[in-house]
Amino acid sequence: MTDMTDAPNPLGEDLLDARLRLEDLIDRDALDELCKSFRTLFGINVQIYSDEGTRLAHSSVEQGICEYLNTTGGGRKACGATVNAVKLKDPGDEGDVVHPCFNGAAYRIVALRYDGRRVGRLIIGPYLPAAVTDAPPSLFLVDSAVEPDRARSLLLKMPRAKDVTITNLATHLKASLDLILFSGHKALLTSQMHLASVRESYRTLEEKTGKLQEAYDRLKELDRLKSNFLATVSHELRTPLTSIIGYSEMLSEGLAGVLEPEQAEFVKTIHEKGEQLLTLIMGLLDLSKLESGTMAMRKNTVDIAKVLGEVLSTLTPNARKKGVKLELEMGENLLAVRGDPERLRQVFINLVDNAIKFTPTSGTVTMRARTVLGDGGDATGDDDASGFALLAPIQKKLEIRVLDTGIGIPARERAKVFDAFYQVDSSSTREYGGTGLGLSIVKRLVEAHGGTIAITDNAPQGTQFIVAIPAASTTGPLSVRPPPSRPSSPPSSPPRLT
Repeated sequence: MTDMTDAPNPLGEDLLDARLRLEDLIDRDALDELCKSFRTLFGINVQIYSDEGTRLAHSSVEQGICEYLNTTGGGRKACGATVNAVKLKDPGDEGDVVHPCFNGAAYRIVALRYDGRRVGRLIIGPYLPAAVTDAPPSLFLVDSAVEPDRARSLLLKMPRAKDVTITNLATHLKASLDLILFSGHKALLTSQMHLASVRESYRTLEEKTGKLQEAYDRLKELDRLKSNFLATVSHELRTPLTSIIGYSEMLSEGLAGVLEPEQAEFVKTIHEKGEQLLTLIMGLLDLSKLESGTMAMRKNTVDIAKVLGEVLSTLTPNARKKGVKLELEMGENLLAVRGDPERLRQVFINLVDNAIKFTPTSGTVTMRARTVLGDGGDATGDDDASGFALLAPIQKKLEIRVLDTGIGIPARERAKVFDAFYQVDSSSTREYGGTGLGLSIVKRLVEAHGGTIAITDNAPQGTQFIVAIPAASTTGPLSVRPPPSRPSSPPSSPPRLT
């Protein structure tokens, strides 16, 4: 068997961070079984102590002579003193000493060493040395009540062993312990390595988390500064721009005198470009308010049919000008929604105006509203999923689809179009204008109403924007409005698009 005393510790003392202890390297149940097996084989008690004096395992049965002596006062005292002396006996550098007992028996104390260090002690005994053939006088002197014949008879019944037998027994026990200690040491090193690895991983993780937190805080601060900058600049630009638009309108109306045709055309261009710039500024202001959470929402019970009707009348002139057909289809029993009517109108004006922009002449843009269940099934139809109503309350939503027959949006671009300033065609020669803010504002406004917005195809050509907003009530319809037979006249001052 390999001598574990000389076995090197491949990881050194740094990993263990303390000297080896016997109680850290062994399983006490296994050690008890080892002691019991030796007592069964040889009939001699075996005890194992740590280097600090803690008994870790034993297999001890009180011998007849010891039991008898403990019935007398002097014998009990002498036995206690002997046991304490054996426990405190230091085998020293020799590593193996014999401690005699007053009754003629003996104890063998053996030092246990592992990895070059002493880790505990092995105590074998009491046993009767083979050379002892009669009781010593000291046995009868401990107490006058001790009966010589009885004491002598009990003593000679104690297990007898030669010194060489005890030496072989101790050697065999140490060898068996070496195997147990090796296995325990291997498990300890594995656990220490795992613990060291976990600690290092945790330290690295903490370091990276700290850096990520610093980066997040910096980005958050930069985002706040950006929002403040946009809000401040947009607000400051809006005041002079409003004056430019106002004065261009007065010039167009001839308040400063009749203009020549070419001058009127220039003034008209100034007015149009001012309106475009004002639309961009208003979009920036709205986006800044949405990002900072400062946009005020005046929520009421909203008749979505009325909102869509206003959108239709507002954008019909734009659609006619481009040669696009604008339609409104509303299902039966439309429920009300809880929201800000002005912001909902802004949502659908943006979506419909975008649809008109990207739809060619002779195309069609349709607004279609209906009440649906929470899973998207038609609330007025017979859906298979309706059976789940027994398990949970039915949540109804208002679903408004804006469909066009335009150029469509590639599937890979659909998740990006809601990012601020994103353009599907970002080239300098793109055909369609725009700032890339409209859909970002639309998405944030829809989510502020507890709704969702998605994009899908409009087969065979075009795009569908699907807006779903929770209904304010599920008790019945707010109103049923058929689509107007003809679009109403546009208002004299339509709301500005963002």
